[in-house]
Amino acid sequence: MSSTLASLLAGSSDGGGAAAALQLGILLLIPFALYFLMIRPQRRRLKDQQLLQSSLEVDDEIITTSGIYGRITGEDGPNRLWIEIDDDVQVRVARAAIQGRVADDGAEADDADEADSESVADD
Repeated sequence: MSSTLASLLAGSSDGGGAAAALQLGILLLIPFALYFLMIRPQRRRLKDQQLLQSSLEVDDEIITTSGIYGRITGEDGPNRLWIEIDDDVQVRVARAAIQGRVADDGAEADDADEADSESVADD
């Protein structure tokens, strides 16, 4: 019985180096995985959003982050816009509150569906 225990102990010391190297390799891969799966896509979305917000012009039809549709009627400084949400109803919003442009005839909904299908396909 003691010889079986001794052989088990001797066997575990031979393979311990490979297991430790594998664990170290996995620990080193985690930061790379986080970067490519989380940080990089978020930076890309942020860059696209900033590009959209800087390219807004008067008469663009937009949607805000709170879901209000409107048309830009003017600018009130570099970070504020006037949008008309109904006949003779205008509100002032921050440029950062603009989520996107509204395309003609519901094309925005099609774009959202395509983005959802792409994210599902990526998984």
